[in-house]
Amino acid sequence: MNDTMVTLVGNVATSVEYRDTATGGVARFRFAVTARRWDRERGAWTDGHTSFYTVFAWRALGVNLAASVSVGEPLVVHGRLRVREEDLEEGRPDGRRRTFVDIDALAVGHDLTRGTAAFRRVVKGEPRLTERQGNGGAERDPWEGAQAQGAEAAKVLEPVL
Repeated sequence: MNDTMVTLVGNVATSVEYRDTATGGVARFRFAVTARRWDRERGAWTDGHTSFYTVFAWRALGVNLAASVSVGEPLVVHGRLRVREEDLEEGRPDGRRRTFVDIDALAVGHDLTRGTAAFRRVVKGEPRLTERQGNGGAERDPWEGAQAQGAEAAKVLEPVL
């Protein structure tokens, strides 16, 4: 299969939402990429159009993203480009369709041209999702917490391989 691979540099636009599924966990967030160019007349950088993508990360990458990434952070995302069209309003055959551009991430990292990061390797066999507070580290539903607590919920997730 010929996939279109892309590498995007931008900023996290929404909180990372994590959900366990039958085929493994998945994390999802919106990613903003703004073109910048040098304006010779003004002698300064100017921002161009901002494109938004929905990034999906599966299994260990998804868990690690939820535990590591916050809104506004600069990232480099590498993955498969998927473009899909859907009816704007379901059940209406008036031809109104909307285009969505998604990225199935294969690798994600902080953009080190704009800051520093500290990498922590995950030891295999560690519990996937644990609560740091409450019922003694028992596993919980991460989707429920992410919806109720937003960005704070992503901080209670432990990264895994």
